[in-house]
Amino acid sequence: MSAHPLSDIVKSYDVRGLVATQLTPEVAYALGVAVVDELGLEGKGFIVGYDMRPSSPELARALSSGAESAGAHVRHVGLASTDMVYFASGVFDEAAAMITASHNPPEYNGIKFARAGAKGVSLNTGLAGIRDRAEAWLAAGNTPVISATEPAADDVLVRYAEFLRGLVDLSGVRPLRVVVDAANGMAGYTVPAVLGDGAGLEGLPLEIVPMYFELDGTFPNHEANPLEPKNLVDLQEAVRHHRADIGLAFDGDADRCFVVDEHGDPVSPSVVGSIVARREIHRVRNQLGEDTPTVLHNLICSNVVAETIAAQGAVPVRTPVGHSLIKDEMARTQAVFGAEHSAHYYFRDFFGADSGMVAAMHVLAELGHSDKSLSEIASDYMPYVQSGEINTRVADVDAVISRIEQAFVDRATIDRLDGLSVLGPREGEGMWWFNVRASNTEPLLRLNVEAGSTQTLQAVITEVHALIAG
Repeated sequence: MSAHPLSDIVKSYDVRGLVATQLTPEVAYALGVAVVDELGLEGKGFIVGYDMRPSSPELARALSSGAESAGAHVRHVGLASTDMVYFASGVFDEAAAMITASHNPPEYNGIKFARAGAKGVSLNTGLAGIRDRAEAWLAAGNTPVISATEPAADDVLVRYAEFLRGLVDLSGVRPLRVVVDAANGMAGYTVPAVLGDGAGLEGLPLEIVPMYFELDGTFPNHEANPLEPKNLVDLQEAVRHHRADIGLAFDGDADRCFVVDEHGDPVSPSVVGSIVARREIHRVRNQLGEDTPTVLHNLICSNVVAETIAAQGAVPVRTPVGHSLIKDEMARTQAVFGAEHSAHYYFRDFFGADSGMVAAMHVLAELGHSDKSLSEIASDYMPYVQSGEINTRVADVDAVISRIEQAFVDRATIDRLDGLSVLGPREGEGMWWFNVRASNTEPLLRLNVEAGSTQTLQAVITEVHALIAG
């Protein structure tokens, strides 16, 4: 092994690697030993769940065996969505690991770690230490002893479904026809329990039209990444065919949810974030008497999110992009809700963690208590036009960002919260802003632009593209 065999797979917020060569059972075992040592879990509980990928059960056994060898008491929850594991971490107040590579192709797998109470673990808050300890364990020539039998699992699905229904009451909504594309991922396991009667709970006024609910980590129908437009095509056609009220698309580990309206048109995550933000602000004001709750939004969300938060008398807080960063900020600010444009949605009442299912339930509640269609509701939150994320492969990201900054420094506001944000006029059709950031994993520059008109949007994109090309 090289001196740092894990540096290629331990990313900013989780572990991702090829199962045949990078994230092997031996490596998973070493990471199990390392997480117990790094987080001080000897003699404490440690939750392990896994997704439907063919490699996941073996990696879960390996990680669990390593953790047990280091003195942790492992609580196996078996098949789970990522937010189910966060739920277990919050309810039992124990550290946790979820075996998943989310939306990556089937030859990949990964691990998402959480401290007790579903608190984040990033490279700066423990993940680097876990990596270094695992590397040292492997370099010492230790031999893993991995359990060959599948352990008995604590079934938390029913408790999870009950908890989510307690967060968002759907019992009184008007009847809705809902097409759900699970992409052969974990939503095929959780949606019947939460939105149907699969966990033995009372049925809801929802007619669920299932798509690809069979758990299959080879993803035979399409990739489990709903942010890619090609992966929404089947859902869009099904919504129109069934004359459904709404369509929901989940990623592989079901922690992200993407929404389409009754026409099959995508509803921007910023629109979803605005809808949920307004609902959560009203809820805590009415139920808890919080007059000015805090709501987080990352810096590539549409301006409409911050404007919606402020219009409701709450405090919008702009954050960098990144899962663990936002979880840390949720805890620091006690924010009631946080939105990312990647369709991650964070809830204070869900232990500050993200749940695509809770966000979907809020949208269903909003629609089900309104006589408007989803497209009509969404149109109230769409004053601007957006480019979506545009990725360009560049040789020297820092040099390109510096060139862009110099071109705009005298005629716009420069912000370095995360990458480079350039803010132009704030109002009218001439409004625009853009952000350029380096990818964490590839030599790519990520560009997001928003403007007050299509003409302004295109002009900004054209100018920034020219600067990227040099």
